[in-house]
Formats: sequence, structure tokens, C-alpha cells
Amino acid sequence: MKRLTLITLIVCTCFAAFSQETFPVNGPFNKSHNYYAFTNANLVVDYQTTLANATLLIKDGLIVEAGAVVKVPKEAVVYDMKGKTIYPSFIDPYTSYGVAEPEKGKRMALSPQYESAKKGAYGWNQAVKPETEADKLFTADSKAADELRRLGFGSVLTLQKDGIVRGTATFVLLGDGPDQEQILKGQTAACYSFDKGTSTQSNPESLMGAIALIRQTYYDALWYGAVKTKKEFNLSLEAFNNQQALPQIFESTDKLSDLRAAKIADEFKVKYIIKGAGNEYQRLDEIQATASKFILPVNYPMAFDVEDPFDASLVSLTDMKHWEMAPLNPGAFAKRGIAFALTTADLKDKKDFWKNLRKAIQDGLDEKSALRALTAAPAEMLGMADKVGSLKAGMVANFIITSGNVFDEKNILFANWVNGHPYTMIDPAMPDLRGTYDLKAGDNTYKLKVTGDLDKPKGQLFVADSQKVGVSAALTQKGYSVTISYELKGQGNIRLGGNISEDPLLLSGKGQLADGAWIDWTATLKEPFKPEAAKKDTVRKSLPKLEDVYFPFAGYGKKKTTTEKAADQKQEDILIKNTTVWTNEKDGILKNKSVLISGGKISRIADNIDVPAGAHVQVIDGTGKQLTAGIIDEHSHIAISNGVNEGSKASSSEVRIGDVVNSEDINIYRQLAGGVTAAQLLHGSANPIGGQSALIKLRWGKAPEEMKIKGADGFIKFALGENVKQSNWGDFNTIRFPQTRMGVEQVYYDCFIRAKEYDQKMKAFASLPEKDKVKAGAPRRDLDLDAIAEILNKKRFITCHSYVQSEIMMLMHVGDSLGFQVNTFTHILEGYKVADQMKKRNIGASSFSDWWAYKMEVKDAIPYNGAILYHAGLVVAYNSDDAEMARRLNQEAAKAVKYGNVPEEEALKFVTLNPAKLLHLDDKMGSIKPGKDADVVLWSDNPLSIYAKAEKTIIDGTVYYDIDEDKLLREDILKERARIIQEMIAEKNGGAPVTKPKPKRPRLYTCDDEENDYLND
Repeated sequence: MKRLTLITLIVCTCFAAFSQETFPVNGPFNKSHNYYAFTNANLVVDYQTTLANATLLIKDGLIVEAGAVVKVPKEAVVYDMKGKTIYPSFIDPYTSYGVAEPEKGKRMALSPQYESAKKGAYGWNQAVKPETEADKLFTADSKAADELRRLGFGSVLTLQKDGIVRGTATFVLLGDGPDQEQILKGQTAACYSFDKGTSTQSNPESLMGAIALIRQTYYDALWYGAVKTKKEFNLSLEAFNNQQALPQIFESTDKLSDLRAAKIADEFKVKYIIKGAGNEYQRLDEIQATASKFILPVNYPMAFDVEDPFDASLVSLTDMKHWEMAPLNPGAFAKRGIAFALTTADLKDKKDFWKNLRKAIQDGLDEKSALRALTAAPAEMLGMADKVGSLKAGMVANFIITSGNVFDEKNILFANWVNGHPYTMIDPAMPDLRGTYDLKAGDNTYKLKVTGDLDKPKGQLFVADSQKVGVSAALTQKGYSVTISYELKGQGNIRLGGNISEDPLLLSGKGQLADGAWIDWTATLKEPFKPEAAKKDTVRKSLPKLEDVYFPFAGYGKKKTTTEKAADQKQEDILIKNTTVWTNEKDGILKNKSVLISGGKISRIADNIDVPAGAHVQVIDGTGKQLTAGIIDEHSHIAISNGVNEGSKASSSEVRIGDVVNSEDINIYRQLAGGVTAAQLLHGSANPIGGQSALIKLRWGKAPEEMKIKGADGFIKFALGENVKQSNWGDFNTIRFPQTRMGVEQVYYDCFIRAKEYDQKMKAFASLPEKDKVKAGAPRRDLDLDAIAEILNKKRFITCHSYVQSEIMMLMHVGDSLGFQVNTFTHILEGYKVADQMKKRNIGASSFSDWWAYKMEVKDAIPYNGAILYHAGLVVAYNSDDAEMARRLNQEAAKAVKYGNVPEEEALKFVTLNPAKLLHLDDKMGSIKPGKDADVVLWSDNPLSIYAKAEKTIIDGTVYYDIDEDKLLREDILKERARIIQEMIAEKNGGAPVTKPKPKRPRLYTCDDEENDYLND
């Protein structure tokens, strides 16, 4: 059959491409319905099926048949694909292709915006916009489509990446025809994130606020969908409910937020497809346990420019190792059998896609999994597997034609067919001119060497075989015609033009010398072109392995050992011999005792304990050392991600610190070095009723959920004083209620009265018979009132930020009148004025040791406060409210001895047993007693001494900090940094782009912090 090029074919098919069924045509209709057959191809039907010498037959944008034996209709246009490979076009499941970025919202005033500015019958929060529909926003973008087609993509999912609830995405083809022809499915998936996007509304202003907003939206939608008589019509909730049957995609920006998204999915019995961040390999066990599907980017970080040692000091070990290990991520998923697709999302330059993907393959991703992640996996995730992702009858004719293995660095992408329409990069029928020829031009004979790329050949002309340097010859190839021009010394410019014939390859035609004389010329192929082997990664001395991941992924993290990976791992028993034991029990301080730890518990305390023969017990010599219960920080703000305050409302009791525990915070390790074993992570003091606390043990290396203390009571942060009425927030923060101390009192009355009514309604519904429940319909669940009702039901307990006597008395009186009680007043710097009233109500005190004069409301603070409260019979603790101070809470406790003559044993209880009592944990920790958790610290000296060092910090019988091991870890960190720095310098010297290090300010939260990374990121 006659050979045609794909350029010709474009002309033949362009009319059909733009003839839409429902649109009138100005002129005659094109009724062309041609078959196109691609024969003798290496046909990749799907990621696991490849057929040699096969045929692909298409018609009207659909695949008619694909197989080894296909009957080709007589009228078909046939293309011989001998030596070529055909793959399904790739699918990008997470883009914003063809959807304009939303305009950044502008506030009408400089003051915070507490209500939605969106007009219409929509929901209350601007960041919740399920009514957004990408198919109504989509307009094909020929430039962006061409960029993606050149990478091999033929279809994409596209959405407007704006807001927390983002509405629906649409599935589109990457053709240049009318928009109506490109949309393959309108509403394809529902999309979510933790990013509020362009919303100008104040809420949420923290990550935990975003999580609470999503949860409340789900509950509101469930109620709205079930209620029979609606008092409101809500377009947002209507849309949200209508989207729940679609695939659900959740964009995350961090491995821990992947886990947070999965937790929301579990609560509401949905399955998110999580668009990951690329660092999932750092918590792969937990990622796998979510049973979620993932969309993975290949946006690997650039190497840092670290030739200047001072610049290098700005780069954390975490960032260095992530640069080295990021390409492991896709391969790690494949090896674990975690379903994933790949995306170009997050790439600064999409041209880096193939370079980065090949790096992932080099680092362990097998090609079969890579192909699946580009074809079948995204198609299956999005419910489009009947249309795209493989080459089977009835599916859309989306395919690419390549020179061979698509993952080979030397592979050539000839064409990308989208919906049966060709987009040609290089005509696959165009002969490959590369090779070595004998060129005869007139009376002269030369050797012509053609190299370069298939579509951009380069020529060198050698006058004699002995000539080492050739004369540059310019080659231009158009289909089966070629021109060659070169300039020889003394002869001027010689120009040749002619045709190309194959079998064997021969170039021939006529040429013109510099004097105008015409000559005949021929070039006969003598030696075919041999592509250079793909360059190996010569920069990296060794490839990273998943076994080299630190837990946590930071300095002082540790690799998992083989035993730690075992499911039947048992804790090692520990015997601490011949030490001084501060029991915090009636036995007081015991000299020269041995303490046996077994199964994570204190087992025995005795004069001498022998290790049974054959027992696996770690023996620690405690001679000259002192053993205490672990320090418990009753008021901490470490290990919290993206915001400690949700101050956008007077009551934010729906937010939970437990949702944003950051297991990677280096302050965990630093505080272990100060003997801290447990802490209450508190919401800040931006509003009268803050968020719910998280009680954690400082299990460095464990995931967030593993750090939480199981079975612990629930706590919540309240606050009084300047912060909650926004006294020092500036002139524009004067519109959020309350603005006065009287208003703060009214907030409590209002919230608790509403919570009482809400609780009664919920209990009344719960008591109904099932048939009556169906008839009545469930009341709307309110997460804010849920938490306050838990206080009334004594299931959640208040820790209240407080300073001034009058306010402290106010809240106690509110509690008396409404039937609740404060558990702990924290800070409580005027507690000495109200000690009798606190004692009367059995309220505890968690104070600073000697802070004063740092703001107006603490002007009456005295360092004897703790001692006075202690002598009044209260349970007294000292807390940090500060990441740095928590490293030396033992010294803070010693100040109670100095200011008020509190006995040493009792002073130590200020940071051990007493905070355990305040947190209702004293049955498990706070003292050294058989049966209690083995949370202990071995000190080098009297624990109240400024010379005392924590030599070993043990939690649940596991040593989490060891002063000797710490020295080794420091040496390892220096060596590891030095090794990676050399790798980065080699990367730079190899010509790779590098980025200049920038200083990163560590985020250390306190009560007062309103600024946070959630709004800044």
C-alpha cells in the first residue's frame, strides 16, 4: 500500500475532528469515517500485555480492534509500524489544565472577616465550595496540551485547586478541538485539601481548624440529607451530598497530613485517593496501613549549593536526606503493593518529568509498575478504565508511538494520538539518517558521519580516513527529502539536495558548487548508527535504600532494626542496680536500691535483684546516680503542626490538637534529654474556649497515633485575660466578640447554656425506639457543642489559662451556676490570692515558677506563688509553656525550694506526680511503684541540682534517650552531613542546577501565638 506520513494524515482528519454532532456547519458536512490501521507494531495493549507484530485498528476516535491477527478493511489507511512500539497514552490524575487559577480574594477592610462574603444560598464558610464544577470552568489550552502530549499524556483529570472542599474535577482529553469534544466525563471526582486557598474568611486559621471544618461539613451534610423538613436551602450541602458517590481525592502536602486525611476517611466511612507530597517513604508502614490509594508526584528537590560551609550549615539533615532519598518514593510503594498513580503536579518545569521518573526507576521502581501508574492505575481510580488506560476494542483511541521502550533514556516519542487525532512530534515514517556514509559529490569522495537526534541530525564531513576533525555539515530533513551544505577550504560553500530511499538507505540528488556548477551526488550507508548507552548515574556513589530511612526523618532519628520490624517484638527488660530512687510514694527516697523493669512496667524495687540465668535483661549500673519518675509537662506546645491557635471564633472547642501531633519535632528529643517523658499539648489562649488537648508520651521515632496515651481522659483549653479579648492584637482586631472581660463571662454562659440544651436534645433522641428515631430524624450534630457537653457530663476536663484574681473568681462562679468545674488553672500567677477558693472546689494549679512582669496582667505575680498554693493544700505543678524551658523543668521545680522552702521530695513532685494527678494519669505514671508505667529518668546527680544531667530517659521500659548514645548520634550526623554534602557538590559539578540555602526559622509555639505556618505556607 502507498506510504503516507502522519503530516498528511492530519490534513485528512482535521475536518472530522471539528465536526460536532449538535453544531450546525457553514458549508458541506464532512462525512469521512476512515479506518486507520497501524501494522507490524510492538503493541503494548496494557501494562501487562505486549504483542509482537500486532495491528491496531481505529475509526472515529475509537479502537476497533487490537491484536496479533486483525483483518484490515480494504479502505483503511495503513501505516507500517515495523520497529516501532505503541503504548496507551498516559493519564495525569491531578492537574489544573484548562482551568484558570481563581483570583486571590480581597478583604473589604483590614479587620478580620468572620462571615462569608460569598453571595447566594451557599454554606457559611468560603473555603467550603463543593458547588465548584471544573467542567463549567474548563477551556482547552493548546500550549499546555502540547506540553503534556510531548510527555506522552493523552488525558488528564483537571480541577480548580482552591479551598478545603473544592468541588468536582472533570476528565478531559488533550486535543486541540472544541471544548465540547475534549470533556470525556463532566463530574468525575470530588476534591478536598487542608488549604483554605483564596478564602478571605478568618476561619480556619490553623490546620486543626481545617480538619474540624471538614468534619463539621460531613456531619452537616449527613443531617441535611436526612432531615425531612428543611429550614434552609443550602447549595453547598446539596452539592456536597451529590458528590459522595464519586471518587474522592484529597490533596496533602506532607506524609503526616496523609495520615490525617485517612483518619477523616475512616470516621466517615469513605475512601480517599490521597494526592501525596512525595515524602511518604518516611512513614511507609503507617501509609500502607491506611489502605488508601495514592497519586504521587515526582517533584524531587534540587541539590543545595553547599560549597560554602556556612551556607551548608543552613541545610538540615532532613532536607539533605530527602534530596537523596525522594526518588525512592514510587518504588517503595510498588514494593509494598500500595496502589498508586503518577502525576506531573508540583513540578516547577514539566520537562523534568521523564528525568525524575527515570531516576525513580534507577532507585528501585520497576518498569511494569511505572507503566501501570501512568495508565491503568489512574484510569481505575477515576472510574475511566472502560475508556482509557489500555488499547482494547471500544476504548478511546489514545496512544503514543515510540521508537522502543518508553522508559529508555534514548527513546523517541514520534506521535501522540488523542481521540483518534494525530499530534506528531517526529513523523515515525521518516527515515533515520544517522550513520556513516560514503559521500560522492561530483569527482570528490568523502566520509559523512551523521549523529544527533532523529529529528535534528548533525553532520561531519571527513576528506580522508586519517582526518581526525570533520568539517561541519548542515543537514535538513523533510520527510523523504534532504539538503546538505558544507564549506571546504578553498572550495567555498557546497550545497546538495535530493531524496531518500530505503532498503538499503541511500541519499542521492543534485548539488551546486560555489562557482554555480551542478553536480550529481550520492551517499551510501556503510555503517548504521549505534546509539550511545544511557549514561549511568556517576555522581551518586551508591543508591539510597529504604532501610536507610530514619525514624523520625530528622537528626537523632534512628534506622529500624530487623527486630523492630518483627511483629512479635518484645520489650527488653531493664535492671537498674544500686541507685538512689525518688519514689514519690510513702517510701520516699530509697538509697542503694535496684529497680527491675519488665514488660514496660515497674516490676520490683529491692535491695538486690539478680538476673536469672539465660534471661535477656539490660543491666544498668546506677551507682552514684539517682532515679526519678519521668518529668510530665502539664502545659506544652511542642510537636504541633501548623498552628497552636484557632482564634477565628470565641469558641473553637471542635478543634483537636490530637489531629495535628507532629512526631518529627526535634523538641521531642531535646526534651527527652531534659528528662521529660510525657506532656499535655494544649491549644493556645486566643479565645475563651479553645481546642481539645492531646496527652502524649515522648516516644521519639513513633508515629503520631503511637505517641498518644491510650485511655487518657479528654482535656480542653479555656483562657481568660488579655489574649481572649484581643487587647494587644492591634487596632483592626476589634470586631470579634468578646472585646471586654464582661464579654468573656457572657461567652461562657452562652456556650454552656446552649450545650445543655443540645445535650438534652441528643440524649432524648438517643432514648427513642429505633422506629421513632427514623420518624423523628436525628438532630444536627455540632462538634463545638459536643465538646462542651462532654465537660458537663464530666467526660472532658478544663485547663484554663489564667492570671488575674477577679477573672479566676468569675469562672469559678460561672462553673458553680452551670454545673461544671475547672480541673486546673494554668499559669495562675495570682493563685496565691484565691488559694482558699480553689481548695474549696478541689481545683489544681499549674504555675510558672518565677515568671513576672512580662505583661500588664502579671504585674502582681510573685515567685512564692507555687509554695503558697502548696502549703494551702492544692495539687501544684510547674509547667513550661515553652519548648526551651521544658528542657530544664527539674531546675524549675528546684525554685520551689528556694522560694517558699518546699521540701525537695515535694518540689520534685511539682514536675512528676502532681502533673500526673492534674491529668488524671497518676494511676499509671508520676511515681516509681510496681505496676506503674516504666517512665523513669536516671540522673547523674540530685535531680534538683543545676549540675544534674539526664543520662537515660526511659518510657514504657524503652530507652528513648541515652547520653552516651547521643554522643555517637552527633558523630553520625556529622559524617552523614559530610557525605551528602560531597554528593551535592558532585551534583553541581556535574552540571545539575542547585538552589541557594536559606535560613529556616524554627516554629516554637507559646500560648500567645496567633501567627502560624498554616497561613504562611
